[in-house]
Amino acid sequence: MNAELNYVQRKYHPAIGDTAPRFISRITKNTYAMVLAGGRGSRLHQLTDWRAKPAVPFGGKFRIIDFVLSNCVNSGIRRIGVATQYKSHSLIRHIQRGWSFLNGQFGESVDILPAQQRVDEEHWYQGTADAVYQNIDILREADPDFVLILAGDHIYKMDYGKLLASHVEKKADMTVACLEVPIADATAFGVMGVDEHARVVKFDEKPAKPASMPGKPDKSLASMGIYVFNTRFLFEQLIRDADDPNSSHDFGKDMIPYLVNKHRVFAQSFDHSCVGMGDDKIPYWRDVGTIDSYWAANMELTRVIPDLNMYDQEWPIWTHQEQLPPAKFVFDEDERRGTAIDSLISGGCIVSGSVVRRSVLFSNVRVNSYCNIEDSVILPNVEVGRHVTLKRVIVDKCCRIPEGLEVGIDPEKDRKRFHVSPNGITLITPEMLGHKVHSIR
Repeated sequence: MNAELNYVQRKYHPAIGDTAPRFISRITKNTYAMVLAGGRGSRLHQLTDWRAKPAVPFGGKFRIIDFVLSNCVNSGIRRIGVATQYKSHSLIRHIQRGWSFLNGQFGESVDILPAQQRVDEEHWYQGTADAVYQNIDILREADPDFVLILAGDHIYKMDYGKLLASHVEKKADMTVACLEVPIADATAFGVMGVDEHARVVKFDEKPAKPASMPGKPDKSLASMGIYVFNTRFLFEQLIRDADDPNSSHDFGKDMIPYLVNKHRVFAQSFDHSCVGMGDDKIPYWRDVGTIDSYWAANMELTRVIPDLNMYDQEWPIWTHQEQLPPAKFVFDEDERRGTAIDSLISGGCIVSGSVVRRSVLFSNVRVNSYCNIEDSVILPNVEVGRHVTLKRVIVDKCCRIPEGLEVGIDPEKDRKRFHVSPNGITLITPEMLGHKVHSIR
């Protein structure tokens, strides 16, 4: 088994992080990662009117999809396919610009796989399993030993090499990555039951009454939507599922429940492969699928020690690097002082005589004088006019905030013009301000 795993242990710098081994091996090199990135993410409302959810900016300079792609590259998986569908132009352009550094001469690439009716001329991607099935010819040409299925719309850092090593060690047909979630939230997940050997014995997709974990009545064991398959086994099951007229062709709804009682399906806890767990030992994983959760995840990054370490040099988050000047803060007068406190400020930003607190400013944001910005997320290429107040606000790309606007003070007034979430987070888009924007978001 040791010869088969053949992993390389990379020691981390003691000043940076732990000394856990990284499984960059023949197994990871012989794995093809399929990232499912075609969803809109409708719970993000107008934030995904012009982009797919994986293309939504996050963390000051990244896009959501950068996290799963970085996990692949850092894990030693350099053959990646990204299946796209809904309003994918900005996503495709981002991948082309930011992920072209992989070397095709060594078989490395990020293949963009838009829905193009490869199997028949009647259907686009019908479900998660169908999205993989419609690219089965590409997988056959790649000829990997293993296929890793990933969602492209979550924020986390994970060593997929450890997941693959567990899959091989247990001689599994399929392995499902899982995490513990509060039972009240488990209705949004596939919920699993496992035996003492971590073999999956039950699987319910988004159950109305989720089962609790043994000894943990307030927790459920939830699928992360991350699956490892032996390639030949995956092909057999995709073809079988495609031929089933009663299937919705989805991994969670159809394939996994079918496989659990017939084949070797195992679960691996996220605890075993999470990278950079904090002192509380709770693995960092965020579904930023609502306005409130998206805002909260960005706000967490402004803490002195956030749960997500984006400064980890051993597990970097890769992205498209724009050539921009440093952020700039100007004026030092009592009523006109350019400052940012507990905030992330990206390149190309100018804060001119205004105060920014606990906020995330993406690239090329211009804040003019006498403004007060608090607890807000401002996406790229936004200009904020003078005497503006923004509190608990998300501002979409390319907005021009007019002089004197106050948002986050009077929710009832804000609802007449903007989208206000259940937790009182206000979303502002160019269209809400009456702007016609032609740039790609």
